[in-house]
Amino acid sequence: MIRTRAVLATAVGCLAAASCGTAASQPAPAAPPATSAPISASSSATGVAAPDPPVTPTPGPSTTAPPTASPTPTGPPEFVAKVSRIARERLKYSWRPGCPVPVGDLRLITMTYWGFDDKPHTGELVVNKAATDDIVAVFRRLYDWRWPIYKMRLVDVYKADDYASIDADNTSAFNCRPAEGSSSWSRHAYGLAVDINPRENPYIYANGTGSHENARKFFKRPVRAPGVINPGDRVVKAFQQRGWEWGGYWSGIKDYQHFSKGGN
Repeated sequence: MIRTRAVLATAVGCLAAASCGTAASQPAPAAPPATSAPISASSSATGVAAPDPPVTPTPGPSTTAPPTASPTPTGPPEFVAKVSRIARERLKYSWRPGCPVPVGDLRLITMTYWGFDDKPHTGELVVNKAATDDIVAVFRRLYDWRWPIYKMRLVDVYKADDYASIDADNTSAFNCRPAEGSSSWSRHAYGLAVDINPRENPYIYANGTGSHENARKFFKRPVRAPGVINPGDRVVKAFQQRGWEWGGYWSGIKDYQHFSKGGN
């Protein structure tokens, strides 16, 4: 009986201690997660932890590179063409009194062309004022295609010597001269013809020979090389769409460099 009372007293004492929140009678709190902040030192004697303080992240080295401006790819400049009147002084050799077209009917076209060096250049052509729209439209297409032109200077740079201009592979237009082997005016004398890359596109006699040795490897067609004009290619078609004809289609003589409007 005495033992039973002692046991009951002990049990009642334990229950009383639990209801009073005695730390000694409570089980140890579980260990906080590894990512939690430590319990505050101001926790009550009951063992209940105070709220965690805000966690301020510690600055460290960035794992993401700062955004940088991507380089903007820059291509060649756009095709530009300017049509203006031409001063008589610039036609010192290519025009003279008695030519079939007056200086006032000629125009200077200053325009962009794509070179054999894969770079844009600025060249000059003199044509009849009636031909400016056609020439600008076709040469714009050549530039967009990156179809190369070796050189584009006024024939007066060569004192209007057609042979010298051709030998220098110069693309030119107006030149008050007769047609090859004829006493009649060439279409060049009217500003209605243009010769393009004359080395790559030579004038060929009926016997298959040419007058420029530096063009020998281009005598026969077709030829697959930069700046060469072949039958039915896009250069020929571009001119045909504007009503110009190609000397490469002539019978007998072939003038692969030559495009003209309204005749040979």
